[in-house]
Amino acid sequence: MVNKNYCFLNFIYAKIKKYDKIIYVDILYIGSGSMDQKRIGNLIKELRKKNNLTQEKFAEKYGVTYQAVSKWENGKNIPDISLLKQICDDYNININDLLEGKNSENTQSKKVNKKKIIYISLGVLLLILIIILFIVFHDDSFTFKTVSSNCSNFEISGSIAYNKNKSYLYISNIDYCGGTDNNLYKKIECLLYEEHGMVKKQIGNYTYEKDSSIKLNDFLKDVNFSIDNFAKECKNIEKSNITLEITATDEEDKTTIYKVPLSMNKSCN
Repeated sequence: MVNKNYCFLNFIYAKIKKYDKIIYVDILYIGSGSMDQKRIGNLIKELRKKNNLTQEKFAEKYGVTYQAVSKWENGKNIPDISLLKQICDDYNININDLLEGKNSENTQSKKVNKKKIIYISLGVLLLILIIILFIVFHDDSFTFKTVSSNCSNFEISGSIAYNKNKSYLYISNIDYCGGTDNNLYKKIECLLYEEHGMVKKQIGNYTYEKDSSIKLNDFLKDVNFSIDNFAKECKNIEKSNITLEITATDEEDKTTIYKVPLSMNKSCN
């Protein structure tokens, strides 16, 4: 099974750099390679076809829409970290190979048994082992929870990762699935907030307001939220009533408001 900390570093590398432990993060990142969305999309498409799955069946398997799968395969977006790990586990591939868009079955046959490569690999593995032991004994590992929508009009996916010192909230893959909306909007605002009784606390926003109008789906494909230090304890995260509010104003100044509540896939242990 892929180490959760190792997977997570590919996803929040830029975020962790401003905190401590920058040295071991940089070492692990060397092994992670660079993410190429096109290549990742091609590999996902290859895996889907190899297993005789349509986009609809593949989407159903991972609890997303077929439009989301289409975006992955076309390199317009990538699955969130929880889905990436699940795909790796289901098809027995390495998270590193997936992030680089490589099929592990093909790369295995191309490995060259040279002493230099072996020594470097052993050295890196030894460093990773030392770092993992350091993380374990300092109780600094991250726990992951999937965030999804409770509204029939929108398909939203994201992740919350936390330990005793830090937490991160990441939301992406926002798709409108409430029918066909061909309206052109001159202004769209996405507001992410926590609600406690009558009090609303804004934790993120994304606004479109330009001379040219835009369709709702075209706007949403570029929207994502990445929030640092969301909450330090799972019980506080679980109690947070997170809502995404989308306010769209068309060319005739008619305003439509969607309120999309979000929830975690698992409760705190």
